[in-house]
Amino acid sequence: MSRLLLSLAVIAATATPAFAETVNVAVAANFTAVAEELKTLFEAKGEHRVDLSFGATGQLYTQITQAAPFGVFLAADDTRPQKAIEEGFGVAGTAFIYAEGQLALYGPGRDLSDGEAALKENFNKLAIADPEAAPYGKAAIETLTALGLLDMLTPKLVQGENISQTLQFIESGNAELGFVAASQILGNADQWIVPAKLHEPIAQGAVLLKEGENNPAAIAFLDFLKSDEAVSVIEAAGYSVP
Repeated sequence: MSRLLLSLAVIAATATPAFAETVNVAVAANFTAVAEELKTLFEAKGEHRVDLSFGATGQLYTQITQAAPFGVFLAADDTRPQKAIEEGFGVAGTAFIYAEGQLALYGPGRDLSDGEAALKENFNKLAIADPEAAPYGKAAIETLTALGLLDMLTPKLVQGENISQTLQFIESGNAELGFVAASQILGNADQWIVPAKLHEPIAQGAVLLKEGENNPAAIAFLDFLKSDEAVSVIEAAGYSVP
């Protein structure tokens, strides 16, 4: 190998900083697309890497309590990040709201200009995320309760493990209607944004976990989430940021 080629090989081998770290991030399923975009922007800075794992908030929290190697937790509620701190899995003082979500009723090809009326029409299945594990599923139950339709529609409910599977039920035709995150169907006309007064706010909290307490990548990623660049991406995806 010539000296020039050898020099180029050495430069390529040392292009990635020796201090680069990787953080494993547990992410609520509704935030999948946004998290992937944020990962790309974060890694483009060339300092650290991010590995993302998606699922229902409740399922992810169970994994955290069972020593899953997550350094950061992006939940779909603000209670589990606080619970993580209280139960010794999270770092005190690091929890914050990174996004506030909107619940939407979705039904491809259906007129949903009046969502309450649509829920009273003839259909077979209504998809929701598991309300015990997924905050959007909990908000769906609260909405049906507020509208006085829960008892009538309970026999028609089908539950997805998380909000991503719930969307799959609807798009595959296994359910004609379903409650999903508005961010999942951004720009789609066949939806009804559920009035915020019908359910508790969907405040999505982030927290640094004990696993990532001494990981520069974990700390840097949480700092990045608060940056103007990240906030712009989050808001463009249909969320609001406090």
